[in-house]
Amino acid sequence: MFARCVVLLVTTAFLSASALADTPPTKLTTVEGITEYRLANGLRVLLAPDDSKPVTTVNVTYQVGSRMEKYGETGMAHLLEHLMFKGTPKESGKTIVGEFAKRGMRFNGSTYFDRTNYFETFSSEGDNLDWALQMEADRMVHSNIARTDLDSEMTVVRNEMEAGENNPYGVLQQKMTAAAFQWHNYGKSPIGARTDVENVNIAHLQAFYRTYYQPDNAVLVVTGKFDPAGVLTQIGRYFGAIPKPARVLEPTWTVEPVQDGPRMVTLERVGESPLVSSLYHLPQAAAPDFAAVMMLTDILGDTPNGRLYKALVEKKLAARAGEFASGLHDPGFGGSFALLEKTQSPDAATKAMLETVEGVAKEPITEAELKRAQASYLNNFEKMMNDPAQFGIRLSESIAQGDWRLLFLLRDRMAAVTVADVQRVAATYFKSSNRTLGQFIPTPNPDRAPPPPSVDVAALVAGYRGKEAVAAGEAFDPSPANIEKHSKRFALPVGMQVVELAKQTRGNTVSGTLVMNNGTLATLAGKRNVPAVTAAMLQRGTANLSRKEIADRLEDLKATINLQGTFDALNVTFQTRRDKLPEVLELIAEMMRRPTFPEAELEQLKSQTITAIDLQRHEPQAVAQNALIRYDNPYPKGDIRYTPSFDEEVEIAKAMTVATLKVFHDDFYGADHAQLALVGDFDPAVVEPLLGKLFGDWKAKITYVRVPQPYRLSPLTAQQFETPDKANAFYMAKLAIPVKADDADFVPLILANRVLGGGGLKSRIVDRLRGQDGISYGAGSGLSEANYEANSALNFAAIYAPQNLTKLKTDMAEVLAAFLKDGVTEQELSEAKSGLLQQWTISRTQDNSLASDLALNLRLGRTMAFTETREAKIKSATVEQVNGVIRKYLKLDQLVQMYAGDFAKAQSAKQ
Repeated sequence: MFARCVVLLVTTAFLSASALADTPPTKLTTVEGITEYRLANGLRVLLAPDDSKPVTTVNVTYQVGSRMEKYGETGMAHLLEHLMFKGTPKESGKTIVGEFAKRGMRFNGSTYFDRTNYFETFSSEGDNLDWALQMEADRMVHSNIARTDLDSEMTVVRNEMEAGENNPYGVLQQKMTAAAFQWHNYGKSPIGARTDVENVNIAHLQAFYRTYYQPDNAVLVVTGKFDPAGVLTQIGRYFGAIPKPARVLEPTWTVEPVQDGPRMVTLERVGESPLVSSLYHLPQAAAPDFAAVMMLTDILGDTPNGRLYKALVEKKLAARAGEFASGLHDPGFGGSFALLEKTQSPDAATKAMLETVEGVAKEPITEAELKRAQASYLNNFEKMMNDPAQFGIRLSESIAQGDWRLLFLLRDRMAAVTVADVQRVAATYFKSSNRTLGQFIPTPNPDRAPPPPSVDVAALVAGYRGKEAVAAGEAFDPSPANIEKHSKRFALPVGMQVVELAKQTRGNTVSGTLVMNNGTLATLAGKRNVPAVTAAMLQRGTANLSRKEIADRLEDLKATINLQGTFDALNVTFQTRRDKLPEVLELIAEMMRRPTFPEAELEQLKSQTITAIDLQRHEPQAVAQNALIRYDNPYPKGDIRYTPSFDEEVEIAKAMTVATLKVFHDDFYGADHAQLALVGDFDPAVVEPLLGKLFGDWKAKITYVRVPQPYRLSPLTAQQFETPDKANAFYMAKLAIPVKADDADFVPLILANRVLGGGGLKSRIVDRLRGQDGISYGAGSGLSEANYEANSALNFAAIYAPQNLTKLKTDMAEVLAAFLKDGVTEQELSEAKSGLLQQWTISRTQDNSLASDLALNLRLGRTMAFTETREAKIKSATVEQVNGVIRKYLKLDQLVQMYAGDFAKAQSAKQ
């Protein structure tokens, strides 16, 4: 009888699941190209097709985060984020991570207060989408969540906690939110309390998983290139078969009481740069007031136009200042911060910061400030919408806030905000009684902020249709041959090389990279950091435009321009729209050719530079990296290839003058040794004559000859550095390799590195340090590519707890020794090839990345035929070739290794 009952129950469940799978999804609504469906089991599905790039993103957002965690069970959502990568009865964790690597997928998971999400971005070719949907459906309800996996992952999670502990600002904000929220779970960090995580009850964790990881608590988002009808069928097949759970989710009901006076937090840790910050309770993201709060945040916190910047940075009370606001499901928080030089007064900075933030009533918001903030937000929103992968993942935040359509509703509200709205929210929320700071001030007559009203999100978004969907671009084949076919190369009379790749893009966007090479080994002598500072000053004022006017101009042009200097080159990357490109090129030429190097701006930059250096002095990663670069450096101080110490960097920054920068710009800047690459939607007939007008007559006074970087073998060493009061330690190592990019051995080295440590979460190093021993949250290797001299290098890095130093050394030594002895397997090589080729294909679909590659090719005298040949060599590489270069170049007796951390404290704890 019992057996018959069991059979009947199983048969009924099977029929129920089958019926669910056969029920077609119900179409609910369409907003701006995104269509929502609902499955019979409650799963919501959002489809946003875009055929302009052969890339697809799958994102699953579960409406569970630290807000849902109970007392003593903090960190459960974050733990499950890790354990969801550990596999199911169908597929092991190694299989899942291996498939990610083999398919070249970019992937991640993240946990926040109101949601947990997982996403994969991949090539739309082959069965990648089908595999991703199957995998996500499988782990939605079948993840193992086993004690063995929890035990092995525990040290990795602790390692992640310790990495966060190294960031004083992050720790300060967590303690401030804990002081501000006495009852609501927004006062607890999503990573959880260390004791809760270490002592988690596996049965409770499994129950948490079974409760929240269900189709009726999830939203599946698919964006990019795919067939909507076919995808709906696949989703119905894989996710529709999951039964709708019988349990009912309980809502969270805690409402934080109105704060009744200023609160104080003090954090004392090792460091160089003081930091002051304020925090205020704010309305939830769905509230009508939130759009005005966001506008006020930009008006206060923007650089260089924001009020905090003017009140603190320009007046030399702080090196940096800003404002933030968190959009959450329930009433949340936001505030301001100021990072100081060690010589600047925290009291003076705090006074100025609070007078600025809480003094809006005395200095009302202007229409010009609001218009600039609105333009900035709407421009950024437009750029986000032009990237299907980005906005697909961005939808997770709106889903967490209550409904995905809030993404568009907030945009509409932003555009409609008035000065009166901003003034009102400033008076309502940004007041002393609603503030958490590093001091306590009692007051007999507290002026308390009212609790933000609740919002019925369903009623709010009912019937919402939004604006027209963003126009999609053409379907462009990102193969090297097709890119080469559509590329046009020419040179200006002055010598500037240009490559153009014109195509239709989503949102009519165009990306560009301009590289200007300058100087020689002799003429750059004694000018350490001068090229970089000169580049950093270009955007701070020209003959015709102030820094503020340049920033406003960029917003008007819907453009981003980034200028960065290396020791012998200026790199300019930019993005705009087709109709704005000519004006953007004119603005770039204005900044490059007619900078004024304002004295006040240079002093601000020097202050910020010194502050950044002081921050690095006690950071394990910075200490290890500086030591690695400086070790056995053969060049004297005046040589441009010399790497200074932190103290020397400060002295160099202090000595920088406007006169020095002006002379360098006058002598070294010119277009005769420059390369420009344009990729996207533009008209060559308009651009080409303009380039001649802007750059055709500009020649540097001092010629350019590339600075040589010859191969040099450094003696074996392993050095250890103390960074007191840092919970996390850092390992860095380097092995010089006498090979360059076009040598026959370089392609096998690429594959060897991919297997050893360059494959993300699937590599020999990660398998050992994270998967097997659980001592590192992040570890791996990288192959630096030398294009001129045979001077490449294998680089290694890992974060770990200082008490695990011995284990880290043992693990790295054993992994490298085994790799040298055994080499790679056929399966490892096959997966490395597949992952690399798909990853490179995805990279070529990103116009900004492609523009950088094309500019580099101009400098090296290459075409895309080089890339095509390299990929052919990847496909044909054999195990014998790869293992041959491993034995030839992996010289473990030439490895330079650096360790930085609080090892003394770890040793003391053991005794």
